[in-house]
Amino acid sequence: MRVFGIVGWKNAGKTGLMERLVTEITLRGFTVSTVKHAHHTFDVDHEGKDSHRHRVAGASEVLLASRNRFALMHELRGDEEPTLEQLLTKLSPVDLVLIEGYKRDSHAKVEAHRAETGNPLIALNDHTIKAVASDVPLDLDRPVFDLNDTGAVADFILKQVGL
Repeated sequence: MRVFGIVGWKNAGKTGLMERLVTEITLRGFTVSTVKHAHHTFDVDHEGKDSHRHRVAGASEVLLASRNRFALMHELRGDEEPTLEQLLTKLSPVDLVLIEGYKRDSHAKVEAHRAETGNPLIALNDHTIKAVASDVPLDLDRPVFDLNDTGAVADFILKQVGL
């Protein structure tokens, strides 16, 4: 499976870039799935709903399904967080999986960077970052794209993964 990541510090523009890339790449006729890493506890379920009641009762997995979509919730219940590699095996085949986060993993990535955040570039110490999408010009040893030039970033990613 072809994978490519988008990383960056908080408020760097990762999610906006991911959203635009999914739109751009799917408009080009490719199928895309995404993986988003959350560093905090999150819940896609709501108290009082049947699926939430099933989880609270102790179900290891709850599959919620309708004619429009399905969602599989898996409770870790103290087990270790699955690796990115393990999670990727749970996805259906697509042309490209875009990954937001997982900056310490070894897949190729583009770093989203906004100067106003004051955060240092991750790319300076990370060879898995193949390019930077920034809101200011940067002098680096790898390609730098305008953070809002989605087409150029998409071209780069697609070329990198052989699509």
